[in-house]
Amino acid sequence: MAKKAPKKEKSDAPVVLTAKDKKTLSSLREFAGSVAQSAERGRAPYADIPSRSLSNVKFNQTRKIIELLGGTNRRELFNLSQAKAYMQTLLVGKGCRQLIDQGKTTSIRGLFYLLKHTIEGTSEETFEDQDECDPIIEDVEVTLNALREELHVYAANQGNLAGPLTLVDSGDTIDCTRMGSAGYSIPSIVEPDVIEFVKCDAKFILHVEKDTVWRRFHEDRFWQEHKCLLTHGKGQPPRGVRRLLYRLHHELGLPIYCVLDNDPWGYYIYSVLKQGSINLAYESTRMAIPAARFLGLRSMDYERCQLTPSVKIMLNEQDVKRAKQIAGYPWFEKKKAWQKEIDLMLTNGFKMEVESLISKDISYVTETYVPERLEEGEFLD
Repeated sequence: MAKKAPKKEKSDAPVVLTAKDKKTLSSLREFAGSVAQSAERGRAPYADIPSRSLSNVKFNQTRKIIELLGGTNRRELFNLSQAKAYMQTLLVGKGCRQLIDQGKTTSIRGLFYLLKHTIEGTSEETFEDQDECDPIIEDVEVTLNALREELHVYAANQGNLAGPLTLVDSGDTIDCTRMGSAGYSIPSIVEPDVIEFVKCDAKFILHVEKDTVWRRFHEDRFWQEHKCLLTHGKGQPPRGVRRLLYRLHHELGLPIYCVLDNDPWGYYIYSVLKQGSINLAYESTRMAIPAARFLGLRSMDYERCQLTPSVKIMLNEQDVKRAKQIAGYPWFEKKKAWQKEIDLMLTNGFKMEVESLISKDISYVTETYVPERLEEGEFLD
């Protein structure tokens, strides 16, 4: 019988905190101290959380990004409608401090299970499901003015990159031209202390909406012929992808062109990449890229590319409502080109996916459509 492997001893080596860790811990202590202070003064313990509603954000015309205003929502322990959210907020803060103290990270799902338990003496759970936990994590982020990754919490990888870029990821040197058919998987944590750019021969970044389109560009080695980086974010790009694009743009000076579906969702994805999102307005200064440009798919492309009626996807009531809402965004409403773009889609009465270009030829999007748009320089701002 094989002998059991000896049990590994837990390391007694002290955890080495980075300057960022120390700053985040200081913010956590300050937050906890403010809650304790209210109790020590004989008042109902409370926590003030910045509001992430539409009424508490504004579009900064000068910086061209969405910014969070100063409105807050108060959560009190002795208010029955707020007590659970109050407890959950402090619980998430405690969990994040535990991760930092131990020098460990976990996924959003992992933090949910770390904190989930039945409250003693009751049948009440701290969190019923993941959807109840996620907004609280974001509340703690915005309260501390910290990236989720600075709280040692990460999300699943949901994007890929290929092209002439060499980087160091957690000590490993990676050549993004030699990562096989799947490319380099963009992690959730892409901060400079984790990912360092070593060499880049790209002239621009082409960001596409979906994995299916990205694979066509990658298989056709578009990045090799056109000297670019090719990225995608599986639809709405997660924060790791947005943060990496931000760093590549600002640190390496790479322009970003977006190839997205001709529908309200594609317009919204572009809006989030460019100006930031309403829900995460507090992260705009570290993620929004005002210089990003929309290359396509355009409403005019049905006629310009001589596509067939089979590619049309008729707009439904929700599509029309969403398109009008986007047209009314402060960062779009004064741009004549965008108003014309959205009006034409509504007039057409249909939307189109980038994949519709395959009806012309399997590689039409990589060999004709995008090269022509790049040469013409005809982009929406």
